[in-house]
Amino acid sequence: MNEAPNPIWSLIATFGLMSLFAVGGANAAIPEIHRIAVDVQHWISDRQFADVYAISQLSPGPNVLIVTLIGYAVAGLGGAIVATLAMCVPTATLAYYVSRLLRRQTASRWPSIIQAALVPLSIGLMAASALIVAQAADQNWAAVILTLAVAALAFATRLNPLWLLLAGGILGLAGLV
Repeated sequence: MNEAPNPIWSLIATFGLMSLFAVGGANAAIPEIHRIAVDVQHWISDRQFADVYAISQLSPGPNVLIVTLIGYAVAGLGGAIVATLAMCVPTATLAYYVSRLLRRQTASRWPSIIQAALVPLSIGLMAASALIVAQAADQNWAAVILTLAVAALAFATRLNPLWLLLAGGILGLAGLV
C-alpha cells in the first residue's frame, strides 16, 4: 500500500477523473484502474488486483465494487466510501445532464451518431479489461491455457458461465492451476 500523506484525496482525484472516461461502465475502466492502483500508486499488487476483481465480479451488485475494494485496501472504510462516491457521482451527474440535453434534441441525428460511435469503443475497452485481468491472474502456462479454453467455450457454447467458474475453482483447489 502506498503511504501518501492523505490517500483519501488521491482516491478522490483518481476515481473522480477516471469515472468520466469509463465509457461502458466500470469494467471498461479496468485497464486504467489496474495501471493506477498497481503500477503508478502501488496501492495493491498484481495478485491482489486479480483477487479484488474476482471478488467484485462474484459479489452481487454493481461492477463498480472493484473501486470500493481498492479504496478499502488503501484507506479502510473511509477509503471505500470515498472511492465509490468518486467513481459514481461525477458519471451520474454527467449522465443526468447529457440525458436532459439529448431529450431536447429529438430532431437531431447527433445522439444516434454518438451512441453508434460509443458501442465499438465500449467493446474495445471491455476486451482490454479482460486482457489486463487475465495477465494479472494467469501466473503459469496451465492458467493461460485454462483461460483461453474457458473463453473459447463461453464464446462458442451457451454453457452457463457458473459451470466454467466451478470447473476453474476445482482445478485451482486441486493445485493444477
